[in-house]
Amino acid sequence: MSRLAGLVAAAGLSSRMGAFKPLLPLGETVVIEATVNSLLTGGAQSVTVVTGCRGDEVEAVLAHRFGAQVSFVRNEDYACTDMLRSVQLGCGALPPCDAFFLLPGDMPAVGQETFRLLTRAWEEMPDRVVFPTLNGRRKHPPLIPAMLIPEIRSFHGDGGLRAFWGRQDGRMRTVPAEDAGTGLDLDTPKDYQTCLALLEGRRQASAFDADLE
Repeated sequence: MSRLAGLVAAAGLSSRMGAFKPLLPLGETVVIEATVNSLLTGGAQSVTVVTGCRGDEVEAVLAHRFGAQVSFVRNEDYACTDMLRSVQLGCGALPPCDAFFLLPGDMPAVGQETFRLLTRAWEEMPDRVVFPTLNGRRKHPPLIPAMLIPEIRSFHGDGGLRAFWGRQDGRMRTVPAEDAGTGLDLDTPKDYQTCLALLEGRRQASAFDADLE
């Protein structure tokens, strides 16, 4: 069985939201809990979370909920660095694994079937980075082979993580997920309301299916 890990980048300032995104409520949970839970239920054996802004609060919430399944690394320069820096720090803190899902902390609505699709595609070609697509465009989370960790950690070109992926064309594979959650990061209050509606729709559909059984 493949060893899969999760890496969550959750160090940012939430400046566009006007509220601290990781701790926004989602029903009986909060955004960062839902994000981490999606990875664990989607096949990751553990999740490493890169914190920064209000890191003590985020870490306390996750440690209480998930215990030893979650570990942390702090991006102390979160106010002046981009996501690439958080990913590099996170890669250095990952436990031994064969591949890892990379998911921003403000993406709590990725569906379980998406993780399964990515895992199946990666197991067929374990040297490839597998991205889900939505309407033909690459989205999060990619499933990244661990062999790429040294290259990610040493990359210092302009353009951040996008520039790094631009150099990996020969290693890319995509699978159509058509999962709205893969394209929904909570940058603005409107995004947050869209996420609430999506999750409520899924909850109602699940309850309806259960009633039919």
